[in-house]
Amino acid sequence: MSTGQSQALKSLAERDAKAQLQLTTLEGWRDFVTDAPSPPPLLAEHEYRALTDTRQALDDEDRIDHHARTQVVATPTIRHIVTCGRRQVLMNRNERGARRGLLVSGPAGTGKSIAITQLGLSHELVDRARHPGVTDRIPTLYVTVPPAATARMIAAEFARFLGLPVRTRLNMTDIIEAVVGVLIDARCSLVLVDEVHNISLATRNGAEVSDTLKYFSERIPATFVYAGLDLDQKGLLEGTRGAQIAGRFTLIRTAPFPLGADWSSLVATLEDTLLLRRHQSGSLRRLDGWLHAHTGGMIGALSHAIRGAAIDAILTGTEKITKAGIEAIPLDFAAESDRHQKRVKVNRA
Repeated sequence: MSTGQSQALKSLAERDAKAQLQLTTLEGWRDFVTDAPSPPPLLAEHEYRALTDTRQALDDEDRIDHHARTQVVATPTIRHIVTCGRRQVLMNRNERGARRGLLVSGPAGTGKSIAITQLGLSHELVDRARHPGVTDRIPTLYVTVPPAATARMIAAEFARFLGLPVRTRLNMTDIIEAVVGVLIDARCSLVLVDEVHNISLATRNGAEVSDTLKYFSERIPATFVYAGLDLDQKGLLEGTRGAQIAGRFTLIRTAPFPLGADWSSLVATLEDTLLLRRHQSGSLRRLDGWLHAHTGGMIGALSHAIRGAAIDAILTGTEKITKAGIEAIPLDFAAESDRHQKRVKVNRA
């Protein structure tokens, strides 16, 4: 095996190891903040054909890895959430009492998780610029609420992010005090809590999870941002606990894209990220209306369809995306249901 092949295989192994990192751990979050890989070069047809079979396979793998990554597009919704979040962090900076937060709510596939992680990324980069060379700060914490969560489980998620041991003999107070102590010392100023729809205030466990998050927000001098599916319709803002959340959180709704200039710009931006040798530039732009109907205006479904079709194009050697290639990519259930409902309406009309 040549030196070049060994280095390429080592790079693939390192890539696989990094893929195992999770945003819900400090190591994974820091890798997310610093990981900004440049896209591999797109070789001309004759350059690709001149490669050995091994090098061709490695070139294909590099491009597949590129397309497998979620391409983040600064949509108006993402920009709005990042702006509102940064503003709220600044307004809370000197707040000694109850700090206000953000509640990001909307249907599946409308970019909620991407938006709040981009907020966290922006916040982290600003903090690092303000404190260059400082390594003991943890400006941002990101956790998700597990299904059927209990108060201990959510406290353990905070501890897991920080790498703190959660032993069976530790009670809730021990875990919470350890988490709060570390986050205060590390100057944490933004806490992102995703999948909040897993909290049901109608159950005892759900109510206790809500109380635990509220207690964390009172002890940790940080801005809290919640995100989840249709939170304003799930009972999260009802009752006494819901009223407390509603009184302290600004609600930002996400929604499917309407067909228009923003959607066309989104399609164009995603098309510009393609690394396919025979793809005709602008062909996806001309399909923007069909793509909107196909995906229901869902940014998640659009990204999934285009990236999936690009990977298929590399695997099959066609090296271009077609309408048929996109149709061959199964969409998520929400997008498929939306498309089915639209067909039914058309047939009834």
